[in-house]
Amino acid sequence: MSELTRIPAPEGVAPAAQYTHVVLGTGTFVAVSGQLALDEDGKVVGEGDAEAQARQVFENLRRCLAAAGASFDDVVKLTFFVTDMAHMSAIRAARAEHIPDDRLPAASAVQVAALVRPEFLMEIEALAVVSP
Repeated sequence: MSELTRIPAPEGVAPAAQYTHVVLGTGTFVAVSGQLALDEDGKVVGEGDAEAQARQVFENLRRCLAAAGASFDDVVKLTFFVTDMAHMSAIRAARAEHIPDDRLPAASAVQVAALVRPEFLMEIEALAVVSP
């Protein structure tokens, strides 16, 4: 695990409630492509169910991070792509199962018109830094 510094509210910037404004660290950069609600066989999990999809996406992120020798403790940035901002509450709940409030990464949330297939409600990508 890398040593990360979190700056939740830089001087002159309003504090964030659901993310950290700045996260920095030294080590090896890990980029995890956007993950979708697919199980290990490539089947969609939770069609029409934002909570089920969010749980599957975070499980896929966990597995991808582990493959790089990383964990959610090493994540410096999450980017959420959602077809409806109403899905953010499900994403926050799934994120809370993996990342405690005092270790929140930087984050961006973007509503998109569509994802690669219509049954997907969200796609989440991660950036992490691990110790060399």
